[in-house]
Amino acid sequence: MLFTRDTEVALAAAAALVNTDDPDGEKLPDVAALDDFVKTWGWTGERARNQAELKAVRALRPRLREIWHSDEERVVDIVNELLRESNALPQLVKHDLWDYHLHATPSNAPLAARMAVEAAMAMVDMVRAKELSRLRSCDYPTCGNVVVDLSKNRSRRFCDDGCGNRASVAAYRARKAATK
Repeated sequence: MLFTRDTEVALAAAAALVNTDDPDGEKLPDVAALDDFVKTWGWTGERARNQAELKAVRALRPRLREIWHSDEERVVDIVNELLRESNALPQLVKHDLWDYHLHATPSNAPLAARMAVEAAMAMVDMVRAKELSRLRSCDYPTCGNVVVDLSKNRSRRFCDDGCGNRASVAAYRARKAATK
C-alpha cells in the first residue's frame, strides 16, 4: 500500500467519478444512478437525493478531471480551491468498518462538497509524496478515462472498462495478421 486506505479509496472514487462523464453516454443519468455510485463507493452522510445534488456532483467532474491533466502547481491551486470552497476543517473520525481517518466536512455537508473535499485531501497526499505521475489517462487509443496507478512498479496503463483486454485482443489479432 502506497498511501493510507482512505486515501487510496478516495483516489479510486475520484477517478471513478471523473469516468462517469463519458462522451458515449452519461453514466450518472439520474438520481438512481447516483445512489448506486454512492453505495458502490461507500459514501456516508446525509443526502438530498434530488436533481440539484446530481447536478452539483456532475459539475465536480470536470474540475477533478483537470487534476489528471495539470502540472503540480495547477493541481495545488485546484485542491486549495476545493478545500476553501467547502470550508474544509479536517478532523479524525471513526465510523462503520473504518478505523480513524480524516473527514474534512461534516456529514450533513452537500454530497458534492464531501466528494470534492475527499478527492482534494487524497490529492494533498499525492502532491506531498511527489506522486502525481501516478495520475494518468487510459492508454487505449479511443478511451478518455482517467487512471490512478497504485501499483508498486507503476505499470498500470488501462482503466477498468475492459481497455486492457481490448488492447490485448487487438495486439493478438495484429500478430496473427502479420504471420499470414
